[in-house]
Amino acid sequence: MSGQVGDLSPLQKKLLAQFRENIQDVLSALPNPDDFFLLRWLRARSFDLQRSEDMLRKHVEFRKQQNLDNILAWQPPEVVRLYNASGICGHGSGGCPVWYHIVGNLDPKGLFLSASKQELFRDKLRSCELLLRDCEQQSQKLGQKVEKIIAVFDFEGMGLRHLWKPGMEFVQEFFSALEANYPEILKHFIAVRAPKLFSVAFNLVKSYMSEDTRRKVVILGDNWKQELTKFISPNQLPVEFGGTMTDPDGNPKCLTKISYGGEVPKSYYLCNQVRVQYEHTVPVGRGSSLQVENEILCPGCVLRWQFASDGGDIGFGVFLKTKMGERQKAGEMTKVLPSQRYNAHMVPEDGSLTCLKAGVYVLRFDNTYSLVHSKRISYTVEVLLPDQTVMEKLEKF
Repeated sequence: MSGQVGDLSPLQKKLLAQFRENIQDVLSALPNPDDFFLLRWLRARSFDLQRSEDMLRKHVEFRKQQNLDNILAWQPPEVVRLYNASGICGHGSGGCPVWYHIVGNLDPKGLFLSASKQELFRDKLRSCELLLRDCEQQSQKLGQKVEKIIAVFDFEGMGLRHLWKPGMEFVQEFFSALEANYPEILKHFIAVRAPKLFSVAFNLVKSYMSEDTRRKVVILGDNWKQELTKFISPNQLPVEFGGTMTDPDGNPKCLTKISYGGEVPKSYYLCNQVRVQYEHTVPVGRGSSLQVENEILCPGCVLRWQFASDGGDIGFGVFLKTKMGERQKAGEMTKVLPSQRYNAHMVPEDGSLTCLKAGVYVLRFDNTYSLVHSKRISYTVEVLLPDQTVMEKLEKF
């Protein structure tokens, strides 16, 4: 296989040679610092030598912190192996390895209660290193450089539980790490069976993606199985995704390569709750209530909340105001989520709802039933907006 990199201008060749010279002291800490590898960092920073060098040096530190040189020998906990809902299976155009992520079957909260965040993060990094190893093997096999991967995200069954705040923050953190440590390895990010809610999830993570990565997002429509074969030939695509590939026993899902996740059994749980930082802490007096107003400007937005109480249980419901500019009693507003009492002093609560109408939504913490005890409520409330360009693509399906 040729180690020469083609298609470089004389200036780019000069910059590549200079870059290699500038980072001579850290080359030995990198697994395979050939020209192809170094070019990824240069391209990620538009051939700006100083910024490319800063990026690569930070990656060398990251490799040490995460012990990436030995990560393939590390085994994730059983619960992560069984329920992480992802896997590497087959090769796409140009010999690229294909990584699948079965989003709808993922149980984010169950995983967070059963494994440490660091273990979940390391499992994702391990997948990245496995993909790079696969690229290396494909390069040897095909006699041409393979350095990009295809990611297929199946969003069937995606719901509000996938917008759970700690889970989405983890996804944001992972995308940041990907951009900083695995630049220029993504060929396509293919979304299949994406519901309207996908536009909200995408809006939450797009700022953690580079402009280049965003351009690689492809959303396939109703005939997605047929369209996928343009990127991955049928014999490299599981039957489940419209191809002809099966497991040795004929299973169409290729379960030996892809984990399809599912609800994590409580027997794996290590703790009862995920530690959360709240933005507000407010007293709610005995016999009174607290109303938190949120203006929703367009239908399709998601209202997301987390709360805990101190001093006993608390009532909670969501209402839509019928008059603007004045406080209304619960009975005068439209009930969106009926009020009920939550043991939020024992287990923190979280939830979300898709707002079908524009208007002012009121989250009401109700302590009117308690004539003796006042409570302290810690809460965070957010409005999540859909990404308009993605929304338009989804509308066309």
